[in-house]
Amino acid sequence: MKSYLPRILMWIASLSLLVLFLFPIWKITLKAPQYPDGISMYIWINQITGDSEYTLQNINILNHYVGMKYIEPDSIPELTYFPYIIIGLCLLGLALSFFKNNRFYLVYSLILIMVCVLGLYDFYLWEYDYGHDLSDKAPIKVPGMAYQPPLFGSKMLLNFEAISYPHTGALFMGISIVLSFLSFFIGKKRKAPKAFA
Repeated sequence: MKSYLPRILMWIASLSLLVLFLFPIWKITLKAPQYPDGISMYIWINQITGDSEYTLQNINILNHYVGMKYIEPDSIPELTYFPYIIIGLCLLGLALSFFKNNRFYLVYSLILIMVCVLGLYDFYLWEYDYGHDLSDKAPIKVPGMAYQPPLFGSKMLLNFEAISYPHTGALFMGISIVLSFLSFFIGKKRKAPKAFA
């Protein structure tokens, strides 16, 4: 059983990625006097949702006043192709688990990290575009003001507090990375030559 532990960990690491289809990756909440409980937007790998079916509509109305573009999930290409990337990574991990080459497990871990970094960078660019590309016809104009929410943490945007943090899906992405690294290190340790007494 112990000899199969790296392989089992790789299976769990790979299948953990499928949880991203069940939970959001990110959560952005807006709080203001008129919204004391806050309104939250959830970023998934294939959709954007809110606390209710009207959340995106309400956020788009608020965005309109300061000249921000409407958030239209159907126009965001990442929501279309990112699910295929996750499925591909899951299948790749399962395929690599059938090889007894620990270097494959290390490469897989590094690929997951690279995907996470690129995903965060893409999300940052998305936030930057929505917060800085403002319409000249906005009813409310504040010179020099941008409305980009933070990637992590909270930030005041006029009378709104924008709060942005990873959600459950991001946690399972992290678990997948940790488990694939464990597969590599456990397998490497077992193959290391034993010292003679």
